Amino acid sequence: MPREPGKTYEGAFSRWNFYENVRSPPRFPSQVNIHASPSAMGRNKPAPRLPPEKETHRMRAMVLRGPRDMGLDDVDNPKPGPRQVLVRLQSSGICGTDLKLYEGAIRARYPLVMGHEMSGEVVEGGRGEIRNGERVVIDPALFCGTCFHCRAGQTHLCPHGVLLGRDANGSLADYLTVPRSHVFRLPDSVDRFSAPLIQVVTVCRHAQRLVETFPGQSVVVLGLGVTGQVHVQLAKAWGAYPVIGISRSAWKRRLAQDFGADLALASGTECVRGAWEATGGHGADIVIECTGKVPVMADAIAMARPGGTLVLFGVSTATEGKLPFYQLYFKELKIVNPRAAKSEDFPASIDLVTRGAVKLNPLVTRVLPLAEAREAIAMLESDEERRMKIIIEN
Repeated sequence: MPREPGKTYEGAFSRWNFYENVRSPPRFPSQVNIHASPSAMGRNKPAPRLPPEKETHRMRAMVLRGPRDMGLDDVDNPKPGPRQVLVRLQSSGICGTDLKLYEGAIRARYPLVMGHEMSGEVVEGGRGEIRNGERVVIDPALFCGTCFHCRAGQTHLCPHGVLLGRDANGSLADYLTVPRSHVFRLPDSVDRFSAPLIQVVTVCRHAQRLVETFPGQSVVVLGLGVTGQVHVQLAKAWGAYPVIGISRSAWKRRLAQDFGADLALASGTECVRGAWEATGGHGADIVIECTGKVPVMADAIAMARPGGTLVLFGVSTATEGKLPFYQLYFKELKIVNPRAAKSEDFPASIDLVTRGAVKLNPLVTRVLPLAEAREAIAMLESDEERRMKIIIEN
């Protein structure tokens, strides 16, 4: 559940200036000290008391020490503080954010343990609704609870917020401490390799909630990677028709149709015409752009009907590009730029997966051990035809 506005949650976040990329030292007392030298990481803190079968002073972690410099290291176990739980991590998802951190395209303070799509088992600190021994998925977006945005219910926009795996240590390790408010119980029907993908469902659900998809609305999804496939399933779950998926990959188009897409078109010069024809010559009510590429954004504008909605879901770092700006005016398009998700999206997303409205198993195409996380991230640089989500088995 979301945090209570105006209430202080100690030790749950560190300050981060998203605009100048400058932060003060993290206030995660139980996390690995990411500011220490490699030989001294975490040695200034006492070892945690783990359950007898897990009693150890050290753990494995894939530590990023600089751009393209990552390796398996032996570090101190984290220790949970007040209102925190210790989670034995079981599986982690790898995504484009991890690739950008690895390459140095997203700046970070080193050393850093990446990973923000994660699930595991609570081994210490559980109480109330979350008990020790329960499997959980983790909300990686931490917030202060007291700023203007948090008080307004926009916790995902907290200027002091932290994303685990980017601004503080994440899931490419054996253990992690997180606020008790940020773990959500997993039903047995969700297997360990699909579980990290629930975080992906939350950000897609957040985006579609912003546009309030209704039954009978036409939806086009441009880009049929992992998030595009989830968007197709969510649109069908809301009753949208027709739902049209667009990708240059024939395999991804077939997968989208397996997930319920009413039509799948090849990207290129004919896809705009195909989308218009499939929507009775009106254009789509909602167009969800999932690639973050400027030329695809131009196609998205062309496919939207006058008065329609354009969802720029794909993250773009471009600072300039050629777009039909007049069409934005002439069509009076509503533009939505969703960011992250809220804690309230997790229970609903778990329910969607449990009921089978969103299927995750077919999206997992590779499982690798923690020691091969660097190789897994490097795979994202290739254009492999049948690759979707890569899962790291902790």
